[in-house]
Amino acid sequence: MELLLSINETLNDIVWGPPFLILLVGTGLYLTIRLGFFQFTHFGTSWKETILERIQKKDSVEGGAITGFQAISSAMAATIGIGNIAGVATALHMGGPGALFWMWITALVGMATKFGEAALGVKYREQKEDGSYTGGVMVYIKNGLGKKWMWLGFLYALFAGLAAFGIGNMVQSNEVAEAVADDFGVPMWITGVIAAALVGLVIIGGIRRIAQVAEILVPIMTVLYVFGALVIILLHLPAVPSAFADIFVGAFNPSAAGGGAAGAGIMIAIRYGVARGIFSNEAGLGAASIVHAQARNTPAKQGLWGIWEVFIDTIVVGTMTALVIIVTGALETGETGAVLTSQAFGMGIPGGSIFITLAIMIFAYTTMLTWSFYGEKSWEFIFGEKIRYPYRFIFVLLIIIGSVGALEVVWSFADTMNGLMAAPNLIALLALGGVLAKEKNKYINNELDK
Repeated sequence: MELLLSINETLNDIVWGPPFLILLVGTGLYLTIRLGFFQFTHFGTSWKETILERIQKKDSVEGGAITGFQAISSAMAATIGIGNIAGVATALHMGGPGALFWMWITALVGMATKFGEAALGVKYREQKEDGSYTGGVMVYIKNGLGKKWMWLGFLYALFAGLAAFGIGNMVQSNEVAEAVADDFGVPMWITGVIAAALVGLVIIGGIRRIAQVAEILVPIMTVLYVFGALVIILLHLPAVPSAFADIFVGAFNPSAAGGGAAGAGIMIAIRYGVARGIFSNEAGLGAASIVHAQARNTPAKQGLWGIWEVFIDTIVVGTMTALVIIVTGALETGETGAVLTSQAFGMGIPGGSIFITLAIMIFAYTTMLTWSFYGEKSWEFIFGEKIRYPYRFIFVLLIIIGSVGALEVVWSFADTMNGLMAAPNLIALLALGGVLAKEKNKYINNELDK
């Protein structure tokens, strides 16, 4: 086990080293410029054409298996959760308050990245004989870049299928099992068995059943979580200006904000800010394109849901988590991960730690549902439809194994797989930047003609 950890740690250092972080943020920056800063100039449009239309019940009826709102709910089921609760806390613990600043930067350019992933997912999706749809990074590599790049699509599909076992499965079940054991004394393996059964009952029904569950649980839990965090922040309002000062100072001078040596501290803040930012909103991983490809929508309009997704996930929910941790003073306890967030909420409001445990349970559950679909579709690209049910069986089994596994091993594996799956997607996004610009212009011209 020690040898495997050592090998994975070495690989992890390479995967999440400066060249990769530059490629990750650089791709988002390139798309931001290539699209004419679309996520900022049309930010209001992204709200009007997505959530407001949903409120008015004007969902598009373009080809697809699920509505745009169901697609975004499923995508956000995979992002809002452990990444916001444990990931943000880990970033602050390892990189100091300044890590949040770099999470913001990653999210701001990541909105363009996620726009691209969602739009390309819809544009290059394929419809099968039974009427179902398949899409995602591997499909837009195949249909967008051509068959000579199929090897890149296969690599992505392989890594994504493996990543689903980490980020979308064992990390989730492990965090839930630990939280439930700490708060309620339930043995971790029992939590794992119950979670596996609940996940299995839903994923057997495919994307439509997953989407139906996600569109109910995700919005409700997100609103409750933000409300709880907002109450704590308002109760500690005098500490908020100081918290923001620590965030901005810590981004460039961690030692002045309680970090270590300035040079090394800055790199640590950047690394953990970017890495946990990606773990939070998944912009750059490309996984969300798999479910966005199922939406009844046009490419650019579904891309608007991608902008909205990243903003809510990191700029709103991630920031709320970080501020609660900072203003309550919980960061000084030395705790990390979900325990740190739980402690912060417990210090902020009565019963706050129990609230976080319940949030972890629901968010982790919806995350596992969506990631099971990501992994299944990825390996279906390689092995064909015959892999569908074996993959679901393995996925459910690993929920139990993950619940009693060593958290350090699970997180390390998840980080490595995330980095490996991102690389093919970033290459495809850079190569298809011109296609995205045309889709964006077509959408704008259509809007002007209305």
